[in-house]
Amino acid sequence: MLSKHRKTGRASDVAKKERTPMPAGYWTIWTTVALDLVGFGIVVPILGRYAERFGASGLQVGLMFASFSVAQMVFAPILGRISDKVGRKPVIVFSLIGTAVGSFVTGAAGALWVLFLGRILDGASGASVAVAQGAVADIAPPEQRARLMGMMGAAFGVGFVVGPALGGLAALGGPHVPFYLAGSIAAVNAVAAMIRLPETKPDTSHITEKHQRGSALSPSLKRFALVGFLSMLGFAGFEATFSIWGQKQFGFTEGSASIVFVFVGVTLVAVQGGLIGPLTEKLGSRKLLRIGLSLVAVGLLLLGFTTTWPMLFVALFLLSLGQGVSGPSGGALVAELAPVERRGEAIGYQQSTAAFGRVAGPVAAGALFDHVGISAPFLVSGILIVFAVGSVWSITRSAITSVK
Repeated sequence: MLSKHRKTGRASDVAKKERTPMPAGYWTIWTTVALDLVGFGIVVPILGRYAERFGASGLQVGLMFASFSVAQMVFAPILGRISDKVGRKPVIVFSLIGTAVGSFVTGAAGALWVLFLGRILDGASGASVAVAQGAVADIAPPEQRARLMGMMGAAFGVGFVVGPALGGLAALGGPHVPFYLAGSIAAVNAVAAMIRLPETKPDTSHITEKHQRGSALSPSLKRFALVGFLSMLGFAGFEATFSIWGQKQFGFTEGSASIVFVFVGVTLVAVQGGLIGPLTEKLGSRKLLRIGLSLVAVGLLLLGFTTTWPMLFVALFLLSLGQGVSGPSGGALVAELAPVERRGEAIGYQQSTAAFGRVAGPVAAGALFDHVGISAPFLVSGILIVFAVGSVWSITRSAITSVK
């Protein structure tokens, strides 16, 4: 009888956990980010072919994509700092307007340099994702941060599923139409955010001006920034060289490479949208970050020695699972460690270092592929992420006592 009561109590506890309500305003923030990424997903798959109409070489196309990440790298901490001063909402709205302008400029371009201008505007505005993450950190209880950050990551998956489909349909109306569609979505999103988005910035009026002028980055946060850079460096290098590696190693066509990327994307969305909450509750963000980075390292190293299809999918599953787990866990720890009055800036720095990884990763991986060996990008990336695991491991427990 006692056993029955215990079981009933456990079931009741589980039901209560499942019914935990979302913080007020969370779904509005999530929808704002998802729509922003739908616009991004519309543009990215067709931008290279669009640039060729203006005589762009392969190098120029690569530089155009890199210009987006460089602008994001520069502006993420700046927008984060501004959001700490004036609030998250006005910065997000302003950034959405900037995205709309960047997309319209790209669609109306009559020369290659105008395309670069459009991408730079879009990249600078895209730094608002860091501000949106700051807004989530503002409203999320510490025990829910990793889960809600993970669901923000799932918004990326939604954007990259819906966006290319819309872009392909819009392209039937002409090469400029997808960019105008992306700009229109961003403009409507800005108006909706202006009306519906809540202001989440915490009250910091009790904090002295001298304290607010202090550094947004503690030694632990600097180490997390390094970890974020190394993690993104490895993953971006994998993304850049995987298709050409697969062609040489397995005879990939464009179609089979796309299927493999769909597998990676679905795994990431499933982990970030569904598994990260229960895993964080059981293991805690600190331990989960270590596990996630370790899985990424093992997946990349295994990929470097892969010669069979089963081995390939095991490596990709480990890599995707680790990336899906480590991203939200790292984000939750950064939000916990950041000074409340400098939270937007601290998260912006993390996004900035990740953007630098997205710039440097493909370049370094391409050079290793050409001059060292086709599997060298994965092996070197795996080794670098082993160092990242060590860096996380050495962060003292006292620095994050309030995190599980």
